[in-house]
Amino acid sequence: MSLHLRVSKGAVYIPEHSSQSSHRSLSRGHNAAIILLKVTAALPVDPPNWCWSLPAVVDPDPLPGLELPLPLRALLRRRGFRSVEEAKQFLIPTSLPEAELHFPDLKKATNRLVEACQNNEAVAICGDYDADGMTSTALLLRALGPLGAAPRAAIPSRMEEGYGLNPSMVDRQHRDGVKILVTVDNGVAASAALRRAADLGMEVIVTDHHTIPDKPAPMTALIHPATTPDGSPYRGLAGVGLAYVLARAVAEQLNQPEAICSARDLFCVGTVADMAPLIGANRAWLLEGLNQLHRTECFGLQALQRLAGLGEHPLTADDIGFQLAPRINAVGRLGEPRLVVELLTAEEPTTAMALARRCDDFNRQRRDLCDAIEAEAVALVEAESSDQLPSFLLLAQSHWHHGVIGIVAARLVERYHRPAALLAGDGEGLMRASVRSPRGFAVDQALNHCATLLERFGGHPAAGGFTVRAENVHALHELLCDQADSWLKQQGQGLPIQPDALLRLDEVNWDLWKSLQSLAPFGIGHEVPLFWSRDCTVEERRDLKGGHLALRLRQAKTERRAIAWRWDPASHVPDQCDVAYRISVNRWQGEQRLQLEIKAIRMHSDSVMLQRGRRNYVAKQISSSTFTLTNSDGQSLQAAIDDKLSLVSNDELAKDSRVSQLLEEAVLGLGLRP
Repeated sequence: MSLHLRVSKGAVYIPEHSSQSSHRSLSRGHNAAIILLKVTAALPVDPPNWCWSLPAVVDPDPLPGLELPLPLRALLRRRGFRSVEEAKQFLIPTSLPEAELHFPDLKKATNRLVEACQNNEAVAICGDYDADGMTSTALLLRALGPLGAAPRAAIPSRMEEGYGLNPSMVDRQHRDGVKILVTVDNGVAASAALRRAADLGMEVIVTDHHTIPDKPAPMTALIHPATTPDGSPYRGLAGVGLAYVLARAVAEQLNQPEAICSARDLFCVGTVADMAPLIGANRAWLLEGLNQLHRTECFGLQALQRLAGLGEHPLTADDIGFQLAPRINAVGRLGEPRLVVELLTAEEPTTAMALARRCDDFNRQRRDLCDAIEAEAVALVEAESSDQLPSFLLLAQSHWHHGVIGIVAARLVERYHRPAALLAGDGEGLMRASVRSPRGFAVDQALNHCATLLERFGGHPAAGGFTVRAENVHALHELLCDQADSWLKQQGQGLPIQPDALLRLDEVNWDLWKSLQSLAPFGIGHEVPLFWSRDCTVEERRDLKGGHLALRLRQAKTERRAIAWRWDPASHVPDQCDVAYRISVNRWQGEQRLQLEIKAIRMHSDSVMLQRGRRNYVAKQISSSTFTLTNSDGQSLQAAIDDKLSLVSNDELAKDSRVSQLLEEAVLGLGLRP
């Protein structure tokens, strides 16, 4: 059996079964360049239906001189690092440029807050109810108080007021005598509230990373990543990163940097929780902060770490993302966000632990709600889509909880690889929705296209939300499906799998793990590497409680243990297979062991079919380093990989650049090079 590979300009899908067409010879008539390469095995199961994509071709010895194993150097080259200097700057960032040189309004904002600190002025910190907004609020409260101001928190209720700064909040602060507001993680689009503040003579410093309106309302100063120069390391900052920039600037101008000793700790938590891109300033500050976060002086973070059982060792981004952030986010989703602000500003360990336990309770409730709603949603999808899934999943139940439908929508995206919207009742015939999407489908553009059917909407490419009248839901679904159809035709029906580099199982060892950690922290913009290994034998299979799958894999003389989370027990696992996986550490009863976290499995074959347009070619491995490439007319040429992993062939045809490119793709498809 051959694995099918398709090369097509702009397409991101592979049909399960590809027809053999008539073709011209290898050396003539090849006008289309290889843009994208997809691999899929005709596995006898559906689901899962994976669509494998080979990594890009790189030099046999990429980034020479960088002290990393070859697969990791190939990975960095594929992620866009063109030189050793670029890669080193990423791995060990040098000092950042002065923030005032990149944020035009930072000096103005800093001067106003310095004045507030010197005069003990009341300052309202207007936050949001997610982890980014709540950590941003706590950061400025903890910073401005010791610096001399009188800060107070002003966070809207998710259920009663909705997102962001609103006129009622402005009026309340004005009645209390507050003259200056600082928004964090919101405010740039709060036109009505900003105009109300201006009418009342209040000053507003906006720190936000959401889209700036075409005609922004008046404000005293705007601290926003979009105002920085192109290529600025500050471009990826979330709300908490902008709050950190502002707090540092005020503390430095007052010559009191020690006053914001916990600010970087809160920056780390909020940045990872908000899934901000872990590049530029985010990466530089995280690298500094993660090594110290377990020693934080913030009693609230200490309590959360103890409840999560994180111990006395440096934290990772995963520790924040999977242990701390959910406990913080759950409160904003189900409860009162002030609880988190109180936790993160608590001045006594006993008070902090009591508040942390309440956060933990909310997190358990959140998990139970998500599991129940997910079960309902999956049942609805399966009941309504027995033949074919709609290209856009839209599900509505009036009793679903607004605070968690976004989490469930993200789970549906992962399960079905389609954009998904979950709608819950909002009273008076309205439905409120959370939308999530796979990479490549732009939620904000889709919602903008449906604007005439929506009461309110907003978002960014990966996620968004809207409110719609119940009678318009059906028409909205049809319109969203129309938009998703064209995207789905391009990317294909399968779940996309795109490994970063090939590994042998004997290369998965503690030395590789140590090198891999030098690339951390991982997150949005710098994802956890996905590796693949070919020709593995399944020595043992065990179905675990909770729907997980444990495997013992062997390749030559090396065995490695693997686990696949949330695996369908009815899915077939070939005895001889290729696997795509991430590498993790399994800690159990004091022991540590490397394990493979399986993301996809396909049947192994010693040949692959390359498709360029309507022309097919079969690459077949005939030894550990030699292979043949044959076109549909039966013409073949032979090539090999030498000791330096360079492609060599005695056939004159291989000198043709287009044929050479095809051979290079065959090398990757056959696993002859990382």
